[in-house]
Amino acid sequence: MATYNLTINKKKYTVDVDPDMPLLWVIRDFAELTGTKYGCGIAECGACTVHLGDMAIRSCVLPVAGVGDKEITTIEGLSENGDHPVQVAWKELDVPQCGYCQAGQIMATVALLKQKPHPTDEDINDSMTNICRCCSYTRIRKAIKLASEKVTGQVLG
Repeated sequence: MATYNLTINKKKYTVDVDPDMPLLWVIRDFAELTGTKYGCGIAECGACTVHLGDMAIRSCVLPVAGVGDKEITTIEGLSENGDHPVQVAWKELDVPQCGYCQAGQIMATVALLKQKPHPTDEDINDSMTNICRCCSYTRIRKAIKLASEKVTGQVLG
């Protein structure tokens, strides 16, 4: 066991856990933030996507010892009221079907738009590797474009 001082959604947490414990379980079981989902446990599906600094990562495979002093942001940390532009776009276009993967999809989209505020279809295809079991990819793509418009004020073609 080891002690880690983490900042999750701008709040400080001190946890005494095994250094190999995946960040996902620290977030869910110790910080009690359940928006980040467990999907596959092997970093394939993306349901567990959170931000470490500004980078989208799969929290199911990152050991808590690998966090260092970087800030962690979960879906709960994007906004208090669900009014982040990506969340608003998701709501306006009624993206989720079952909704299980959507927190990870949203977190991946926020990271994409930070890197590429005007993503092309190719940018979206390359960066959005999260799996949606309901196959709502068409709505996800439309929501990414709408979110880009909301963030930049420019309509994508």
